[in-house]
Amino acid sequence: MTDERELAVQAAIEGELRLLDPEVRASPAVVSELLDPEFTEFGASGRRWDAESVLTVTSAGTVSPRSPVKVSGMSGVVLAPGVVHLTYLADNQGRRAWRSSLWRLTEQGWRMYFHQATLTD
Repeated sequence: MTDERELAVQAAIEGELRLLDPEVRASPAVVSELLDPEFTEFGASGRRWDAESVLTVTSAGTVSPRSPVKVSGMSGVVLAPGVVHLTYLADNQGRRAWRSSLWRLTEQGWRMYFHQATLTD
């Protein structure tokens, strides 16, 4: 039997993988459903993002269709009821980064609250 913790981690992983999908990233409406209104990201570029700035980029149509990001070693842990921490290595056409995300359960479902990417060799 699957317990609540496993279901929470699986929901966060599914949301994370959706946000990495180029078709989803090109849809501001879908991205908006997956990002917490209080979302913050420290990107691999060094730039700080919030939900509004991410949605501005996706709404402008400047998100170019790319091949999917390759993910390895994704794992998650429940930090508290309704809060999941994910970590993994992402390879975006040779640009590799360690990634860490916090997902929280809201009335609208699981949403990404925080994300950080750190470039690596």
